[in-house]
Amino acid sequence: MPNPPYAPPALEKGALRITPLGGLGEVGRNMTVYEINGKLLIVDCGVLFPEEHQPGVDLILPDITKLENRLSDIVAVVLTHGHEDHIGGVPYLLKMREDIPLVGSKLTLAFVEAKLKEHRIRPKTHVVREDEHAKYGPFDLEFIAVNHSIPDALAVAIRTDAGLVIGTGDFKMDQLPLDGRITDLRAFARLGEEGVDLFMTDSTNADVPGFTSPEKNIGPVIEQVISKTRGKVIVASFSSHVHRVQQVLDAAYANGRRVVLLGRSMVRNMKIAADLGYLTVPEGVLVELKKSGDIPDHRIVYMSTGSQGEPMAVLSRMVNREHQIEVGEDDTVILASSLIPGNETSVYRIIDGLIKLGANVVHKGNAKVHVSGHASAGELLYCYNIVRPKNVMPIHGEHRMLVANAALAIETGVPQNRTVIAENGTVVDLIDGVARPVGQIEIDYIYVDGKSVGRVTDDDLRDRRTMAEEGFISVVTVVETTLGQIVSGPEIHARGVAEDTRTYDKIKPQIAKALEDAMKDGITDRRGLQQVVRRTVGRWVGTKLRRKSMIVPVVVVV
Repeated sequence: MPNPPYAPPALEKGALRITPLGGLGEVGRNMTVYEINGKLLIVDCGVLFPEEHQPGVDLILPDITKLENRLSDIVAVVLTHGHEDHIGGVPYLLKMREDIPLVGSKLTLAFVEAKLKEHRIRPKTHVVREDEHAKYGPFDLEFIAVNHSIPDALAVAIRTDAGLVIGTGDFKMDQLPLDGRITDLRAFARLGEEGVDLFMTDSTNADVPGFTSPEKNIGPVIEQVISKTRGKVIVASFSSHVHRVQQVLDAAYANGRRVVLLGRSMVRNMKIAADLGYLTVPEGVLVELKKSGDIPDHRIVYMSTGSQGEPMAVLSRMVNREHQIEVGEDDTVILASSLIPGNETSVYRIIDGLIKLGANVVHKGNAKVHVSGHASAGELLYCYNIVRPKNVMPIHGEHRMLVANAALAIETGVPQNRTVIAENGTVVDLIDGVARPVGQIEIDYIYVDGKSVGRVTDDDLRDRRTMAEEGFISVVTVVETTLGQIVSGPEIHARGVAEDTRTYDKIKPQIAKALEDAMKDGITDRRGLQQVVRRTVGRWVGTKLRRKSMIVPVVVVV
């Protein structure tokens, strides 16, 4: 159960306040706000992708509405890396105030700028590298190289009058990374010697024992799968997974195949990565989709989006036969990514659909075609022992992951009362070297539905689920309230309810009588009469049809 809201006290001068607006108790929409002496620093602003019980929703944002009255106090937004769950919400924040400085690595900001271009926003950016320092208002920042499943990821050390905080962002400790850029444990150790007052660590794999496997183990497996496939190969991955795309390009080249990138975000991101030198494209291996028609199936690899079962992504459209690329026997589909919690049903539906089409489906469950980008328990223990923080606040993960991460910190000697297991909206103050929760603000989901941002509510989604699962019944009646008579109707129209339309003839006399009785009792306003219709039809539908359909009564008063 979430903690009930209670207002935090006024922030003491010289104290640091940390408030997560997303990313805790979930995997996505990461965003944390730091406040000291009236100024705000934001780290990350990502999105969460909707689940099946959120029909029609495109994206879910952190609760950026909590910043509406503080926009002028924001000194910068630091972006730790270029994944959607850390940068996807930036356009919606900048629509509130366009000149907020964006701080991040070269690749991260390039991905963000391409996204912002679609929203017609020209951002104010500041490219930083590991080992660099930057000062924004009362926040003195130092950037640390960390290894993740995307190049150019950074942790950030935040020095303030209240003490030193390290936020790891997403990271792991791959000792043989594809790009040779390892997590800088020497920097962690140096900061540990300085004295880290609060360590905020990635929790995604905290409940996974041991160490995360290195990325280099994946390349040979992908190459072997491609070499054994007689037909076409389709590899689905995140559109920002530069390392995985590199391995696919190399494996295709080694087997004499050409590669077609599918999906707008995949094409855009890989062009950026190649232009900036983060992706090495073997000569002649890439070909555009429109020029690939004459290439035989055994000479081609399609690199697509849709590894999480997203309904509008390329892979889902292939399964539904709504894409020009057809999947069939002799073809192999590789799902080269892990499952984001909540997407399991969608992904397994995709796998079943592909197998029904005759394809061989290779995924993490039956082959080593993906490794996580997050540190497992063994790596986190190393970090705690190196940093020796005074306080720990696990971030980025579902509740069980946060709890497992806190337990690891305690094992290494961090006192239990110095570990903070927070949730979205928990207000944590760092005062005199002690971090403790001081309040809980209510955090809402901000839904993006087409061009609508924040206008769709949980009640709207509940109505959509009801219409999808229980059907829709409209009842139109024209009444003359002075005489208390029915002029026309009731006419009943049902959608998504399987019963024959003649079934509803039984309820029409009951609706008419209920309306006439109501008008005799003095109920003559349209809203009151519509409530009478809703109750009458609702009772009948629930009793006779065993359904909870959405009922929309329309009463016209003449």
